[in-house]
Amino acid sequence: MHSDLFAHQNMAKPATAPGMSVHNAKSIVYAVDGECYARQGSMVAYRGDLQFEKQGQGVGNFLKRAVTGEGLALMTVRGRGEVWFAHEAANCFIVEIAAGESLTLNGRNVLCFDPTLSYEIRTVKGAGMTGGGLFNSVFTGHGKLGVMCEGNPIVIPVSAQSPVYVDTDAVVGWSTALHTSLHRSQSLGSMLRGGSGEAVQLKLEGEGFVIVRPSEAKPQKPQNG
Repeated sequence: MHSDLFAHQNMAKPATAPGMSVHNAKSIVYAVDGECYARQGSMVAYRGDLQFEKQGQGVGNFLKRAVTGEGLALMTVRGRGEVWFAHEAANCFIVEIAAGESLTLNGRNVLCFDPTLSYEIRTVKGAGMTGGGLFNSVFTGHGKLGVMCEGNPIVIPVSAQSPVYVDTDAVVGWSTALHTSLHRSQSLGSMLRGGSGEAVQLKLEGEGFVIVRPSEAKPQKPQNG
């Protein structure tokens, strides 16, 4: 049988070592030898002896998710085998976090991660009650984190001399050390005339980077976890 469908770049290749790797722009493959964590419902295929179990959030984190609908609904993957993760054909990337480093990430952009990483759902400082940017997940430890983004991400350096302002519905994540606050870029007169649609942004200051996606988030229904 002959087709471009069977091109070399589309064929699954045997894993050479445990852990995650990018299969293609839209998926991550994880060679499991023990366990890993992933977004609930993100498994698209697997082979081997694997079990998938719903991961609890804990009372505090669950209450935050109930308010925002943006927390991490996770599953644990245990056993030995290979599993492919993807979500709505979003672009996939792997971030390696070293000991002492941390990354703040919106829960909707997490695909999978190593068990050596830990996360905590935290309030975004200075964000007040603003919906989309109120709660994010902070990853610490050491290991790999699978990140997904609708479209090609925009990574913007942040410096003490040059703060960056981002739409709370478009932000993917940022360096945890950055200081966050709300910024109003629209005058009262403009708001009274109907507004520009860009009234409030998240301001990031300090030294680091911020990741945004080239579209605003669609409203999400809260997930049970």
